[in-house]
Amino acid sequence: MADKDKDEQEKTIAEDLVAIKKYMMAGKISNCVIQGVIAQCVAGASVRDLCSLGDMLLLEETVKVFKKEKDMKKGIAFPTCLSVNNCVCSFSPLASDTDVQLKDGDVVKIDLGAHVDGFIASVAHTVVVGSSPSTKIAGRKADILLAAHYASEAAFRLMKHGTENQAVTNVVQTIAESFKCKPITGMLSHQLKQFETNGGKTIIQNPNENQRKEHEKSTFQLHEVYAIDVLISSGEGMTKGMDSRATVYKKTNETYVLKNKASNALFIEVNSKCGTMPFCLRNLEDEEKACVGVRECVSHKLLEPFPVLFEKPNEIVARFKFTVLLTPNGPQKITGLPFDPTAFQTDNSIIDEKVKKLITSSTRSKPNKKKPATTEVKKVSQSDHLISSRKPNFFDLAVMLN
Repeated sequence: MADKDKDEQEKTIAEDLVAIKKYMMAGKISNCVIQGVIAQCVAGASVRDLCSLGDMLLLEETVKVFKKEKDMKKGIAFPTCLSVNNCVCSFSPLASDTDVQLKDGDVVKIDLGAHVDGFIASVAHTVVVGSSPSTKIAGRKADILLAAHYASEAAFRLMKHGTENQAVTNVVQTIAESFKCKPITGMLSHQLKQFETNGGKTIIQNPNENQRKEHEKSTFQLHEVYAIDVLISSGEGMTKGMDSRATVYKKTNETYVLKNKASNALFIEVNSKCGTMPFCLRNLEDEEKACVGVRECVSHKLLEPFPVLFEKPNEIVARFKFTVLLTPNGPQKITGLPFDPTAFQTDNSIIDEKVKKLITSSTRSKPNKKKPATTEVKKVSQSDHLISSRKPNFFDLAVMLN
């Protein structure tokens, strides 16, 4: 995939109303697809089948938009992954892998993303299999889910022009500790740009001493876009790889003349179908040949794997991810599902009064009373107001897209 013309100026939500519309479309699709997958997260369900379902829905829904734009790239921005209990992330098994069957009480993290013309909307949500509204979830499951939820809400409210990335790192740490939990060490949230899942700036969780020294400090700027990823563990927050092999990969900028026929075929297909977007080997034309070809591509750093990571056995991990646009009227979520804290029971709570106040604060920025200098700028301001003045729901999104 050519991704985008390098000579063409990068499109952002600052002046391109079409970019805003595409982000909103991708966000609507991601939210709808993850809801569809969650509905099938029942005891006995196959994780492999659920991952395939999510990817199928992402492709089906993205093909429905901008039909007249024949050359526009659309589709999966991140393949569907279901990580259960102490599995932290990136579990998306192939036909040749051992499958996992969901059981009542399992804590399941669903992660996926869609893109429209390279404008990416990622989302992750955590559910407890077999839970019902009539019975409250208690114990460590309640602790990690509430910690992850409140940390996400606090992070969202800090996503404003002028805030430093370290402020988000600190508030996530504070909230996790309030529930006697730990954020997963070293996990990153990324800035997004067109066709770029890693747009440059990052936010780190629970960094160790070396990571804290090396991680680059940055300040959020107006019109930037981020995928905020919060992962909270009932354990120490340390991860390691186990027996599960990586199945999700992403193309790098490295170059190398591949020797193996299967490797060449794989790399050509990835360039054509996926471009810079992460992909799962399961979704390629010949999964078996892809498994053979990927080895040479990885060994020469043409492809980068997303390793399947685990906490210690008997620990559990919760995850919430949302995509946020930094607009003049405040941060605007375009992905993320509702979460009801009253469905959980715990003896722990947030003690820090500043953090409590932050979580309940408005996300709206004070309006700029200065009149716009030009009609063009005024149009952008009106659009920003449309997507920022209130919390979006499916009706709002439908109105925006019609």
